[in-house]
Amino acid sequence: MTRTPFSFELYPPRTAATSQALHETIDHLAAAGPDFLSVTYGAGGSTGGRSLDVLRYIRAHTDAEPLAHLTCVGNTYAGAARLIREFLDAGVLSFLALRGDPPAGHDDGEPFLGDLESSAQLVQLIDRVQAERAPYEESPVPGNPGAIRVAPRRRVNIAVAAFPNGHPRSAYSSQHVDALLAKQAAGATLAITQLFFHPDHYLAFVERARRAGVTIPILPGIMPITSPARLTRVLELTGEELPGELAIELEVEPTAEGRRQIGVRWASDLVRAVVDGGAPGVHLYAFNQHETVLDVLRSSGVIPEHQLSSTQN
Repeated sequence: MTRTPFSFELYPPRTAATSQALHETIDHLAAAGPDFLSVTYGAGGSTGGRSLDVLRYIRAHTDAEPLAHLTCVGNTYAGAARLIREFLDAGVLSFLALRGDPPAGHDDGEPFLGDLESSAQLVQLIDRVQAERAPYEESPVPGNPGAIRVAPRRRVNIAVAAFPNGHPRSAYSSQHVDALLAKQAAGATLAITQLFFHPDHYLAFVERARRAGVTIPILPGIMPITSPARLTRVLELTGEELPGELAIELEVEPTAEGRRQIGVRWASDLVRAVVDGGAPGVHLYAFNQHETVLDVLRSSGVIPEHQLSSTQN
């Protein structure tokens, strides 16, 4: 059977005391064999320091590819370039370039928000910084005295965000597709979608994007929703419409474990549907816990039962 690629998103610990628990979660997730582990930018969007610590741990202690989030908001060209070099120096060669939203009460264009205007500009900056610092190796060409061969550098992998149901601030209906085309033209190699609740939202978006000329892989971002509070918070952050059936199930279920199982079932059904529809893999938002997302992969058939069991022993 063909393997379905999968990956996970984590966020850096907000305190030093939670670092050990996160390391254990990373160990469990990495043992399952993900294509990459992505780490959001900063603790609560503040700085890259704790993010870099997590990325270094992934690089040093697992076989998973670490992927660093970077945002435009609050970053100047010079500041972002320094941060990119810091990540590259730590062995990070995969990034997720994000525009980021202004803080509440502020608008785009305010000086403190930085001078990177779009994630497409950030994509170009990441590629340029890596090209400037990447060493290259020369080797002689047998049979051609004086000739040398320059080994090609490994290029960075640059993921970008995609929005199946449109960005909340889109000015027109197809702007999110046009924006993805611009990111691809800037050098993006992968897109990861914002969460969605119905498989047709993802599948229809991919079809529209392909018709428009998007050729890079588009990974579906899937989040197990395991409580009414989490659902409310997610809807506030994303602007997605309320999924009525899921909301009702979570509200009437009296136990935390029952709500977790509802979230696992919904996410598993979503994984099966998008993979059957041609998705190139799945990207799961882990909330710094391994049990739920690994249960989703088991229930959907992405990870065999015996492999999952070995990661949780």
